Amino acid sequence: MRFKELLEAWTDAARPVKTAREYAVRLPLEDAAKIHALAELYPGHTEEDLITDLLATAIQELEAVMPYQPGARVISQDEQGDPVYEDVGPTPRYLELTKRYKQELAGELRRGGRTPE
Repeated sequence: MRFKELLEAWTDAARPVKTAREYAVRLPLEDAAKIHALAELYPGHTEEDLITDLLATAIQELEAVMPYQPGARVISQDEQGDPVYEDVGPTPRYLELTKRYKQELAGELRRGGRTPE
């Protein structure tokens, strides 16, 4: 989701399932003021909701620019028949860790009586 789409999504009522864990952060004064301003501009969305949505969008933007680093092993061919090399950059490890933590966090939700998406 891009930031423009995020602004449009704030008009929707659907909210994703949240983890059982809470993450406490202390914001810089300027950022906190901006979160409060957004909460006033978009009534019905708490500061926590806005921070959650902004963080999710920032993570998606970060994933989109994560560098691809070609390794030595050919894993397939593209449409023109050129070799596609395995990615030895941070992306494969990031995806592996994300999957592991998602399973762990989903287990916490199940133990707490909630059903993850």
